[in-house]
Parts: sequence; C-alpha cells; structure tokens
Amino acid sequence: MNILPVTEADLHAYVDGRLPPARRAEVEAYLAARPEEATRIQAYASQNDGLHALFDAVLDEPVPLRMAAPTRRRSSWRDGWQWSLAAGLAIALISGGAGWGLRGAADHDLRLAQSDMSLAYPQQAASGLAHQAAVAHVVYSPEVRRPVEVGADQEDQLVAWLSKRLGSKIHPPRLGKLGYELIGGRLLPGASGPVAQFMYHDSAGQRLTLYVSTEQAHNKDTGFRFAKEGPVNVFYWIDGKFGYALSAGIDKGQLARVASAVYEQLEGPV
Repeated sequence: MNILPVTEADLHAYVDGRLPPARRAEVEAYLAARPEEATRIQAYASQNDGLHALFDAVLDEPVPLRMAAPTRRRSSWRDGWQWSLAAGLAIALISGGAGWGLRGAADHDLRLAQSDMSLAYPQQAASGLAHQAAVAHVVYSPEVRRPVEVGADQEDQLVAWLSKRLGSKIHPPRLGKLGYELIGGRLLPGASGPVAQFMYHDSAGQRLTLYVSTEQAHNKDTGFRFAKEGPVNVFYWIDGKFGYALSAGIDKGQLARVASAVYEQLEGPV
C-alpha cells in the first residue's frame, strides 16, 4: 500500500489533533525519522498549549457592560463578541506555525489577539502592556527556525532598524552574567504604532523576551509590577514614554532577578 506524502497541512492537522488514527500513525512515523521536523512540530504544539492557557478562560467571561446592547439584543451581542474572540484565537493558533512567508498575516493576527484581550479586560488597561507582551511571547518564543527577524550576529543593524522604526534609541540589555544570551529581535504591531521584541535564551534553551513600547506617555502608572498571564510570568514597568515588559515561563523569583538587571540597565533615557 502506498503511503501518501506528509504535507504541511498534515503536520498542522496533527498538532491540532484532527487527523484520523491511521493518518496520525503515518505522520508519527514520518516525524520519528526526522528529528528536526519533530522538534519544530513540538514547538507548535507548545505554542498551541500556551495560547489556549492564555485565552480559553476568556470565552467564559461576561460581556463588558460598555458592549452590552439593549436587552432584546443582548444575546446576539454576546454571541458575536465570543465568536470574534474565538476566531481571533483560532487564527492566531494557525498563524503561529505559518512561518516567514506569512509574516504579514501573523502580525495582523497578533493585533487581533491583542485587540480581543483589550475588549475582554477593559478594566485592566494599566496591565495592557503585560497582556500584549505575554501574547507576543507565546506566539514567537516557541519558533524553532525563525524566532527573530534579525539575529544577534547583526546586532548593530538590529538596533539601528528598531530605533528608526520606533523613533527612539533602544538597545538590548546585556544578560550574559545571568546566563542569557541575545538571540535577536523583531518588529511587532502595537496599539498605535510599532513595538520591539528582543529575545534571549540560556544554555538549556529557555527563552525570555523583552517587549519595548514607546506608546506609554499617557500612562502615569510607573511602578515595577508583576503579572501572570496563563503560563507566562511578566514583570513590567513604565519609564516616560517607554513601556518595558519581560516575559518568560520561568518562576517569579528567577524572572525577578533578570527583570531587576534589565531595569537597572534601561532606567532613564536610552
């Protein structure tokens, strides 16, 4: 019996648990013979788990009062809002593994995910930075082949590019003494303009990301704060127009030590 070639669609269906048993067994045999592909697919599965942990509970949230329609239409508003959120999540899950060729679509879907979170939690505007950073971390940190747009081997070009796009000089902190080395960075869509994400990893492959926004001039909440977003821990703070959020799947104490080092390096004008 001839076995059909395993396609990218098969791999994504495998990650989503949508293959019939016979085809699933064929895909598992395919992956067993290709360790690099198996690692990539495991990263997509971890990404799915992280996104579900972040967003699944939102589907059970009550409709925000400011979105509630008159009583006779409230049910349809609720259904529409939940459908929109579910659609945004579904698109984000798919786009997370779509690769470089779909970067524009992935950025659009990241906007959808962030927008849906702001609708779900309008009362938590002060922690919007933490939400956005956690979403970006979950979407990009599991990537195996292209976790960043520009690598650390081109750090000068990375800094010049991100600084130009954000309209302010920014630079990645040095975290080598804490065991984390820069992988590189990427440009992401923010609420009203671009933001930057720097990514680091340690010798065990644990990744953390620093999310840098220049959209915080209106935010007077400048304290050093902690948030837990599903599986992601986040320390975040405001410094003038800059907003910084450090995200990782490590425990709060470990992340606090790294965040303190980042804060010390970035405190004041950069």
